[in-house]
Amino acid sequence: MSQENKAPTAFWILIGLALVWNLLGVMAFISQMLMTPEMLAELPQAEQELYASTPTWANAAFAFAVFGGALGCIALLLRAGWALPVLLISLLAILVQMYHSFFISNSFEVFGPGRMIMPIMVIIIAIALLWFSHQVKSKSWYV
Repeated sequence: MSQENKAPTAFWILIGLALVWNLLGVMAFISQMLMTPEMLAELPQAEQELYASTPTWANAAFAFAVFGGALGCIALLLRAGWALPVLLISLLAILVQMYHSFFISNSFEVFGPGRMIMPIMVIIIAIALLWFSHQVKSKSWYV
């Protein structure tokens, strides 16, 4: 490997943290999908109705978002060129999922505006990862 395409230490730290972030998203998805009727019954009625009314396409977008983000980070760690399209798919899935959350469901009423900080952070971090992946490509850090 030539010195020009050697990624700096900050690259490894940033992508390691991004992978952890995305793995937390994977855990959230799995937890939501494996929620038993008993666990669902412990939630407030409004949250129960919100989960019950979530369409399959929104859950599929959630899956593509989190698994795509994790896979994209793994690709970045491997410095593989396919990281960019995978992270783009993840971002598009996030936007579909958030479209449902912000404009179709009543999540604002159920969770309140304060709980909307996390979805906004998810969008910002996904955009930053996509931008970073493009920077990695332009700096020839892909192998």
